[in-house]
Amino acid sequence: MDKFVIEGGKILNGSITASGAKNSVLPILAASIMTDSKSVIHGVPKLQDVYTMVKILEYLGAKVVFKNNTIEIDPSTIARYDAPYEFVKTMRASISLLGPMVARAGKARFSLPGGCVIGPRPIDLHIKGLQKLGVDIKIEDGFIVADAKNGLKGNYIFLAGAFGSSVLATANVMCVAALSKGETVIEFAACEPEITDLANFLVKMGAKITGIGSPCIIINGVKKLKGVEHKIIPDRIETGTFLLAGAITGGKVTVEKCQPMHLGAFIERLTETGVQVKSGKNYITVSGIPRWKPVDVVTFAYPGFPTDLQAQMMAFLSLADGVSVITEKVFPERFIHAGELNRLGANIQLDGSKAIVKGVEKLLGAKVMASDLRASAALVLAGLVAEGRTEVSRIYHLFRGYEKFEEKLRALGASIKREKDTLQ
Repeated sequence: MDKFVIEGGKILNGSITASGAKNSVLPILAASIMTDSKSVIHGVPKLQDVYTMVKILEYLGAKVVFKNNTIEIDPSTIARYDAPYEFVKTMRASISLLGPMVARAGKARFSLPGGCVIGPRPIDLHIKGLQKLGVDIKIEDGFIVADAKNGLKGNYIFLAGAFGSSVLATANVMCVAALSKGETVIEFAACEPEITDLANFLVKMGAKITGIGSPCIIINGVKKLKGVEHKIIPDRIETGTFLLAGAITGGKVTVEKCQPMHLGAFIERLTETGVQVKSGKNYITVSGIPRWKPVDVVTFAYPGFPTDLQAQMMAFLSLADGVSVITEKVFPERFIHAGELNRLGANIQLDGSKAIVKGVEKLLGAKVMASDLRASAALVLAGLVAEGRTEVSRIYHLFRGYEKFEEKLRALGASIKREKDTLQ
């Protein structure tokens, strides 16, 4: 395994370009199998999760060419409708193939997915939504076995869960509804930009969808879809991560070719700390300050503060001039990174779904271990500003969600390099 070695204390300055959104491209690649004609997807980030999705698509029988951030997929040769454990164990978003497989063939046998250890993420909403559309679903030996032998029929579906809406459940239901007979109404649908991107992709394919971007999506099923050309939206989580890298080091960093409107809650909280934030049509610039104010953060479904930026924000607030409270309402147990940040000198106490972050004067370099994708990014941010040398192990998590992560940081002036971790 590899690790990052970071020499802290470098002020980051400069510009980087946002990559395509991981959480958008995976459901869109999945949806591309709902036709027998070729689709071309541009702006695809070169990430481990994308390579995993490509492997699954090829296993199903699709012909896939991934070159220069563009994927061409020809699903006409698909002959399988099962996804075994060895392909999906590392990636939660693999579940986004369940709906398109059922929509295409009326059946699927899908291993229960894996992914980051950030707390329980049940698939009950996926099952509920597909059952409402006429899909019989059983769980057998760790597999989801789906069968729509009596056909797919539209329905009214209330898709709220214990912690709000579900992005991937919304994606699955929307895909199946697109090829179901009649009208489907998804109430309490996820409103994330990645769902909007998927809906726009489906509309290009010939789907009839209204209410896109709202919590009430209406789909009138069609008999057939066609392959199309599409460009993935910028990754808002990557954008926020690099903006925090600039802010935590007291530098001036611009992320270009991003979508500021997708980061409203994040920009508001960052501005409240005193950090200067300037945004235009497709860029955001942060200008760091020597010491920033604490803020309270509550994660919630879009347009709320993203749970995928919670860990990075925690690292930033660990150096605020006062006490911040972070409340996690999406994944209440998503605080494994707190203990590792404390190893770097942070003062973070956990109380159920809340983290009390007492700002300290400085962080000190140490050896830390990443537990999941966003926790990895948070530890790197802390290492960028910590005095001395920080080693972050198990960085393989990072490559699931950040394209050219260390290269972009080095372009901004960070001292970060990848080495073999001989202790793993």
